[in-house]
Amino acid sequence: METKNADLSSLKIDRDNKLKNPEQRGKMLKMIGAIAGIIILILIIYFGWKSFANPAIEVKLTSVTLQSPAQTNAVLTASGYVVAQRKAAVASKGTGRLVYLGVVEGDRVQKDQVIARIDDSDIKAQLEQAKANLKLYQADLTDAENSYKRYQSLLKSGSASQMELDAAQSRYNRVLASIDVAKAILLGAEVAMENTLIRAPFNGTVLTKNADVGEVVAPLGAGVNSKAAVVLMADMTSLQAEIDVSESNIEKININQDCEIRLDAYSDKAYPGYVAKIVPTADRSKATVMVKVGFKNYDQRVLPEMSAKVIFLNESSKSRNIEETKQFLVVPISSVVNRNNTKVVYIVRDERAVEVPVTTGKELGSYIEMKSGLMNGDKVIETVDDKIMDGVKVKLK
Repeated sequence: METKNADLSSLKIDRDNKLKNPEQRGKMLKMIGAIAGIIILILIIYFGWKSFANPAIEVKLTSVTLQSPAQTNAVLTASGYVVAQRKAAVASKGTGRLVYLGVVEGDRVQKDQVIARIDDSDIKAQLEQAKANLKLYQADLTDAENSYKRYQSLLKSGSASQMELDAAQSRYNRVLASIDVAKAILLGAEVAMENTLIRAPFNGTVLTKNADVGEVVAPLGAGVNSKAAVVLMADMTSLQAEIDVSESNIEKININQDCEIRLDAYSDKAYPGYVAKIVPTADRSKATVMVKVGFKNYDQRVLPEMSAKVIFLNESSKSRNIEETKQFLVVPISSVVNRNNTKVVYIVRDERAVEVPVTTGKELGSYIEMKSGLMNGDKVIETVDDKIMDGVKVKLK
């Protein structure tokens, strides 16, 4: 019975009281802080030693690009667009409904060729009326002239008075003036009739068709539902590349300087060109000066508004036939090294230099041709020295 009545509360561990003791709690926090500090110190020492023992090498990357031999003699490269220097939005001189359109996009037209016609029924009526009026006055002219001559004879014989002669002369002069007025009205009607015909202003090619038969056309498109230009045409023999050159580089450009023109659509084809004009004004928003580059010759594949890249060449490239040059895949010569009798370049992957065997070709100035191993747009280490090896840690500048 005594065992049952024993007080066991004294055997209970008082955790709350232990944590509430400031002295014990302070010791525990100091111990935890010391352990954490030791762990952090160990990590710092470890990573610092690792970084010191195997530091990353700073490298600069360069792109694998397509380049022609002429580019090794380039003083400047700039971009722009092919633009027809002679083009026109052909519109009607009169207002009316389009009843005939004889061209579509791509058609070649000759100067003064009728490419469209507007409704001319009202103009025809005015023209016929003007012709009839002229015939009427011409008939009156014969009678007035005969009457005037008759009164002149009668005046000499004394059978007519001076007043009658003056009246006959006045009638004759009025008929002559009426004929002049009728001729002017007839000429105006003929001009109005001609204005119903829309003719090509020069030899060229139709680029766009802006109106269709049945639509109303007007000289300035004044009406809400009227069209101004019927077609847009250009002289395809007047194509030039309009290039924006930075103000800081314009001193490198001279009139008649040789150029190489490459179109984005046909990057493997080079067209010989020359500097035709340096426009004497700058674009303040872009800080550029427009340079017009003419084609020495080109084919039908060259079209207006195509993107173009122009390489301005130095004097040493004049003897080169630009049309026969091809573009080669190149990298700087400093990117290629010989390792174990194999030419290699290095790319960067996961912050490591990765060795890539390549096959090289001809040297193009400070570049060398890549026949295999790389593709256009790949990034390689620009300058490779003895420190760059396969797997070495690198970081980009």
